[in-house]
This record gives sequence, C-alpha cells and structure tokens, in this order.
Amino acid sequence: MTAAHVIAIDLGATSGRVMDAAFDGAQLKLREAHRFPNIPVQTPTSLHWDVLRLWREMTVGIGAVADAESIGLDCWGVDYALLDSAGELLANPYHYRDPRTDGAMEWVFERMPRREIFARTGIQFMPLNSLYQLAAGLRDGSPQLDNAATLLTIADLFNYWLTGSKTCEFTEATTMQLVNARRGDWDRDLLRAVGIPTDILAPIVMPGTRLGSYAGIDVVAPACHDTGSAVVAVPATQPNIAYLSSGTWSLLGLELAAPILSDAAYAANLTNEGGYGGSWRFLKNIMGLWVADQCRATWAAQGRGYSFSQLTAMVDSAPYFRSFIDPDDAVFLASGDMPQRISDYCARSGQAKPESDAEIIAVVYASLAYKYRYVLEQLSAASGRTVEALHIIGGGSRNATLNQMTADATGRVVIAGPAEATAAGNAIAQLIALGELGSVGEARAMLSESARLRRYEPRAAAAWDERYPRFCALLG
Repeated sequence: MTAAHVIAIDLGATSGRVMDAAFDGAQLKLREAHRFPNIPVQTPTSLHWDVLRLWREMTVGIGAVADAESIGLDCWGVDYALLDSAGELLANPYHYRDPRTDGAMEWVFERMPRREIFARTGIQFMPLNSLYQLAAGLRDGSPQLDNAATLLTIADLFNYWLTGSKTCEFTEATTMQLVNARRGDWDRDLLRAVGIPTDILAPIVMPGTRLGSYAGIDVVAPACHDTGSAVVAVPATQPNIAYLSSGTWSLLGLELAAPILSDAAYAANLTNEGGYGGSWRFLKNIMGLWVADQCRATWAAQGRGYSFSQLTAMVDSAPYFRSFIDPDDAVFLASGDMPQRISDYCARSGQAKPESDAEIIAVVYASLAYKYRYVLEQLSAASGRTVEALHIIGGGSRNATLNQMTADATGRVVIAGPAEATAAGNAIAQLIALGELGSVGEARAMLSESARLRRYEPRAAAAWDERYPRFCALLG
C-alpha cells in the first residue's frame, strides 16, 4: 500500500517543527522535515511573538515535503492577533508572559463576577488568558481594538495566511475564556460586559474542517491547540486514565463528554477546554518544565552549561525531600534568574535553602511530581472518576527520572510516550478527515501497539506519602 503523507506543523513556545507524517494503513511514521527556533522579541516596553519569522519557517518546511495530501497546524493557546479591515496584521501579537495583564483580572471582575465567568466559560483563571489580555488593552486605552476588524488566535492567523479563511478553531477558541462552554460558541454577553467588541469575532469551526488550500494542498484544521492534538494521540485503550502533556507547560487532565462547571471545579480552579470530536479536556495548567529550563539557561549564562541528561543525573544524586516550591507561584511565571527565585521562595516559606545546582533542580522535580499528585486528586474529586494510570506524552515523557518520581508521588502506574504526541495527533485528525483512519479509537489502538512506550510502577510510594503534607502546606 502506498503511504498517505500529511504535513503536521507543530509550533511550541520555544521551537517549531514541520513534520512529514506517513501512514501505510498500519503504522504512523513521523519525519522531521524542518525545525526552527521560536524566539520571542522583547522591545523596551513589551514582549511579542515573531509571527513573520514563524511564517517564513513554516513555508520553508512545507516546501521540504513532497506529495503531501493535506496540511494541519497546531500551536499554543490564549494569544491572538488583530487584523484591520483589509485583513492586515495591526501589530505584532503579544506574548502571554508579557506583564501588561497585571491587575487585569480584578478589572474584569468589576464588570462580571468571577463565579459567573466560570459558569459561562468553564476556564481556569490565569492572568495570561485572552480575556485579561484584551481587558488590559481596554483598561490602558490601547487603540488596537478600535481599529480591529477581526480577532484570530495565533493558529488561526497562520491558517488565514495559508488559506485566506478567517475562522477560529474550536479547541483554540475555548482556551481564550471567551467561549460559552454550554453552547460551544462565543459568549457575547461576557464580551459586551467587559467592553470587547463582538463584531470582530470569526466563526468557530470544529477540528477536521477543511479550511482551503495552500500551494494546491488541502489545509485541514486538526485540534489546533497543541494539547488538543496531543490528547488525540494518547495511546490508551483502557478506561480510568488521566493524561499529562509534559513540556514547557504541564497539562494534566481527563477526557470527558461534557464540561464540569461545578463549585468543586471552580474552587480548584480547574478548566474545561474543547477537544477533538466535541469532547472536553477537563484539566489544569501546571508550570511544567519551564522552571527547570530557566534554571538551565541561568546556569549556562553563568558558564555552567548542563545537558538535559546531566540535569537528570544531578537530581538522582541529590536529596529531594528537603524543600519544595509551588511551581505555579506567580514568582516563577516570567523568565529570569530562576535558581535565585527558588532559593528565595524556600527561605520565605521557612524551608532549607538549596545549596547547590543539583539541590535546586531536585527541588523543581520533586515539587512537580507532588503538584501532579495534588492536581490529580482535584480532578478525580471534581469529576467523580477513579484514575488508575497516568499517560505522560510529549517531550517530557523522555524524562525517566521525573516519570519515576511521578509514579512514586501519585502511587499510580505511569505509561510514558509517545514523545511526538502533538504532531501525531495533528496528523491523525488529518488522516481521519481524508478517510485514511476511521476514528480516534482506531488510531489510539494502533499507537498502543506500535509506539515505543515505557511503563513505570510506583516503588517508593511510602516515602513520598510521608512528606506530601509538607508540600500541601505550601499551597495554603
């Protein structure tokens, strides 16, 4: 059988890839056709994405794949672009780590109560959400919304440049905290209450929609949010599992048929994001390996360059129950000297300050493993579902030390892989749209047989159980 080829463009917070995905009816094989850095641009006043550079790199990658039947693109959520009436970009899109949103959440809550916003959108409260980014512009008198004719997510901006079609894909749109979770459409009452114009909204389309063509190749919307695509490729064939998409961010959650908008979900600040096939991703964003990556960058700037394997070896050799951090504390959100911030956090919370690079990275890993347990307990309590195994997908699935620590901290079996879940899920959605695959269930069964998966059994659960209350005390 001749393999069907699709192009999966996967844009992450630090790099992008154009992948050639070949499916022969039994196996999905991914080949990296082009990789490029995603380097934000810091101006004297703000932090932006370099979308023109990303566009150029994507087109180079598309040109490196022959005989593709379709193109699909996924990327991060919450950020957006504004177009004028001629369809031109009004300004460089802001980066979600730009600090202009300070105080914007409180500004919004003066216009609509926090609990009502959750009842409408089902989205967890984070200052980086599109709702607060847009509100910050309104509060500060930015003229951009006055001059905007169309609002698109970053993924939808690139889809527009590929096809000329101005749409917002469902899984991306739901990350913005602007979509009514019950109706699956824009919540215009919320937007009007805040002062965001509703005439700039593009129609929402579902994953699998054909958007148009680029260079004679069909462009299909996969689950355009990268975690939405990654969840498609969770190689699970059994019930009662949770997934952890592990990378710069960690996204830990359950796949459900409907959103959960209960008081328990609200109190735990859990989120309901759209998934493939009308499903919902009931999850929580956790800071993830960002903290470790920033430690590594700081040490490299100081002349101590560590490889990822060296970092892991350092954790294995260090005591990792002395001190902990809450990885989601606001102090760790922005880039900068993360080792110093960790040391200061430990001192402020009355814990021993880590005394070496190895002890600092051990604090990060142990704290992440405990935060996974904490969030897993919240998800299980709010959903009423028992979780027997945790599937870790994405680049972090290669981190054997953190995977074992997660199994120990949660007391659950961890199944790691595939590392390329996002690109695989992107390709699967395209292959279903092309009729090459019958369903997500069929694709997951295939991946469970063909993907290289590694299993981690809890082996030190008692030691982790003993110290867990100390970690929980940090969370208030």
